[in-house]
Amino acid sequence: MKGPIARGTIRTTFVLGLRLLIQAGTLLLVARMLGPHQFGAFAGVAALAVILGTLSTFGTHLVLLGEVSKEPARRANVLPYAVPGTLLCGGILLVIYLLICTFALHESGVAFTVLLAIGITEMLLQPLFGLPIAEHLALGRIARSQLLQTLPLALRLLVAATVFILPLADPLASYAYGYLIASLIALAVATATMPGRWPAFRTWRLPNRTELRDTAGYAALNITATSPAELDKTLATKLLPLSAAGVYAASARVIGAATLPVIAMMLSALPRLFREGQNQPTRTTHLLRWIFGAALAYSVALAVVLWFIAPVFDVIFGAKYQGIQHMIRWLCLAVPGMALRLTAGSVLMALGKPWMRVVFEVTGLVILVITAVILTTRLGPIGMPLALACSEWGMTLLGIGIIVVTRRLEEFSEAP
Repeated sequence: MKGPIARGTIRTTFVLGLRLLIQAGTLLLVARMLGPHQFGAFAGVAALAVILGTLSTFGTHLVLLGEVSKEPARRANVLPYAVPGTLLCGGILLVIYLLICTFALHESGVAFTVLLAIGITEMLLQPLFGLPIAEHLALGRIARSQLLQTLPLALRLLVAATVFILPLADPLASYAYGYLIASLIALAVATATMPGRWPAFRTWRLPNRTELRDTAGYAALNITATSPAELDKTLATKLLPLSAAGVYAASARVIGAATLPVIAMMLSALPRLFREGQNQPTRTTHLLRWIFGAALAYSVALAVVLWFIAPVFDVIFGAKYQGIQHMIRWLCLAVPGMALRLTAGSVLMALGKPWMRVVFEVTGLVILVITAVILTTRLGPIGMPLALACSEWGMTLLGIGIIVVTRRLEEFSEAP
């Protein structure tokens, strides 16, 4: 992996590393504060909220990013339908979320007011917050957009620390309300730093058919890209005893965080892949070999390290999370597949095959659901990490297969 990508990977890892430290601190505080039973319930309903929340903007934040990057004045064409569209879609998703949690995830036992706070945060406030983030990014204000993205995470860490320290009767409810307030504050700060004002109410409108068609593809990409990292926590809440679901969710968050350098590498490599992907096949093939080789080498090394240091997490998370070291070791089976799946998905996007990415990620979600139901029934809690491994490796093999086939077809069509 040569100079610019390596340097970009290091810089991006540093920025993402700051967010990782904040998220790790929040995870540890919330997990210890709630205990595995309540944490399992919270992780499941919060993961579902994050999945549904990716649909709230219906892809309009990416349309805004594309249009403003071409001409800043085009914000006036997108925001008048992006804002009401987000509120309408988010409101519908909030109702769906509450119904699912009430009837399909009743095992969680989470209070309705807590569900409402989480739902409003993830389906209304965070999607609206994403619009000014996209605008700053489109204008080249990378540092500002990164800092804004970190703000709600830092505020959640503050909330978690406060609830952890204070002897509150219901820490889950207290954290959920603080979770909501943190996003409100972040949205207020984002509003104050926007390049322009929010569109006036009288200019609000719904997207027309052409605009809806343009945004629908982005919406599909959003939800399929997010779901592989979240759906397993919701399934664990449904299929496992809540204490076991809590241990699994904490372990899975640790494993997911460890793949950070792979994400950083792909973010650094994407510009070059976009530039060369369809015009310079030989150089692109060489680059892809480096990227997949680096992802495989890193992820295998990471899995080995995590396997040996797994007992440390028994100490970090405390006695209540007994057995977390064994869960992390089982999850090590999924680590290389997870890293290669992230790589394959980003490569397909850069090579102009976004719908192929949707295909292999949807396939992986189907594999996850089926194997989770079967394996947890037969093997108990250990079935969840095995199901995740099946899903991640299934997506990896399918994704790499699609890349190889499409590249060979392109080379064949270009041959004299």
